[in-house]
Amino acid sequence: MTILVIGGTGKSATPLVRLLHQANHPIVLANRSGTVPAPYTGTRFDWLDPSTYPLPFSTHPDIDRVYLVAPSLIDPYPQVKAFIDYARARGVRRFVVMSGSPLEKGQPPMGRVHEYLDGLGVEYCALRPSWFFDNFATQYADRIRTEDEIVSAAGDGKLGYVSTEDIADVAFKALVDDVIEHDNPIIVGPELVSYDQIADMLTEVLGRKITHRRLDEAELKQVMLGRGMPEEYAQMMVAIDGYVAGGGEGKQFERANVVGKRKIRDFFEANKDVWRKVD
Repeated sequence: MTILVIGGTGKSATPLVRLLHQANHPIVLANRSGTVPAPYTGTRFDWLDPSTYPLPFSTHPDIDRVYLVAPSLIDPYPQVKAFIDYARARGVRRFVVMSGSPLEKGQPPMGRVHEYLDGLGVEYCALRPSWFFDNFATQYADRIRTEDEIVSAAGDGKLGYVSTEDIADVAFKALVDDVIEHDNPIIVGPELVSYDQIADMLTEVLGRKITHRRLDEAELKQVMLGRGMPEEYAQMMVAIDGYVAGGGEGKQFERANVVGKRKIRDFFEANKDVWRKVD
């Protein structure tokens, strides 16, 4: 049994790869460059280039399980479906896919992948985590460093922010257990928090005032476009904040199959240098 990890150096895959390696499971990491850190084995893979789909299997013909993170497209379904079909033909019998907490089976974008896998009758798990802690070290980080603020159109909406390590624990079991416990697990952290509360936590941890600046959806879209985000993708991100503002993530928190152990404040404490003030 060899496990192929697509997006193997990304946010959700990194702690998963560590767990698999520690448990001595054979793994191969795939990304666009094919370059991975030691001691792992890597292979080139590009969702938008089907000629790369055979590369992992040419050197590891015993791959029978795949963890995959879809490409960052408005609709990744065609590419993911094409790879699933190819992988099945090469002997893969279990798929664990990264999705999102709001996405029910059949709902675009990734819910269509859940539905397709379900219809095939293969072993699969569609992970449905809430927002990642790591978002504050990536997409929110620059504005926290330079402007001392988080901007959103989420209002008083709350989210069950979750650690990628907690997600990795679920993904690990879904890949290696004899039987998958949940095929569509909603995964949340132990706390339901608003952006106001997160700003207060960062204020305490960093020792300077961090503010949650509330925007309307049109204002947030302009911020997204200013970051270089394509208009259609920016509109999707704005709609997600609207979903949070309407209490959608709070309802998903109540339905969660898995509640993680790690708290977001601990993440802020451990990574405070990420948000060191830039003058």
